[in-house]
Amino acid sequence: MLHFLGYFAAVFIGLSLGIMGGGGSILTVPVLVYLLGVSPVLSTAYSLFVVGSTAVVGAAGYFRKGLVSVPTALLFLGPSVAAVFLTRKVLMPAIPHELLPLGGGLVLTKDLLVLVAFAVLMVVAAASMIRSQPAAGTPELEPPRPQRLNYPLILGIGLLVGLLTGFVGAGGGFLIIPALVLGARLPMKLAVGTSLAIIALNSLIGFTGDLSAGTLIDWPFLIGFLAFALAGIVLGTYLARFIPGARLKPAFGWFTLAMGTFILLRELVF
Repeated sequence: MLHFLGYFAAVFIGLSLGIMGGGGSILTVPVLVYLLGVSPVLSTAYSLFVVGSTAVVGAAGYFRKGLVSVPTALLFLGPSVAAVFLTRKVLMPAIPHELLPLGGGLVLTKDLLVLVAFAVLMVVAAASMIRSQPAAGTPELEPPRPQRLNYPLILGIGLLVGLLTGFVGAGGGFLIIPALVLGARLPMKLAVGTSLAIIALNSLIGFTGDLSAGTLIDWPFLIGFLAFALAGIVLGTYLARFIPGARLKPAFGWFTLAMGTFILLRELVF
């Protein structure tokens, strides 16, 4: 029954990505862990592959419309790709399975650390989705064009996103888009397309770090899960013509907040 729900959730992840252009991928790790029984650390590797592959599909549509800023993406990807690859290849394998005792028979393990970090990231991402924002492309979110690029902001956020993506297997779009709008002075629609391109390359290159580190991958399972997510994206892209993603994002944010809170309570309290 849980496996059935897991594959149904994969369709939901793709559906949300297709309708909202992002956000749904943050559910990939909880679905893999709690519904499909994959270990937390391995789930972050699988999530990188699923998130990267689905982002490729989304970015391709924006690229065909001329809504991907390739020079900005390459600037952002410099520190980000280096950070995510080294995190997956060097840092994650170097972390011991048991880190320290917490008292009361509870031990901080590598799996627990990953889940708690991921839950905190979910809460932060949920807050960014819940917070009311103007619709994409409105003048409020389009900065003045003549201003210079904020190189320290772009490079700094790129490094931070790379570390987060590598450690918890999430795309980090809620950090990338503001950095592109404020630091690279991109209009909102161009920032969304560029963000998807960054997430795609970041995640897939991070996944190669797992492969080079010798992580064993269950390819039939992973490809099957991805197939359900991609089916959801196709359906979501069609439904996006009728359903405005901006209206769904706050509701999805509350759902993500509930999921993050559940993980924290389950792992640290119960």
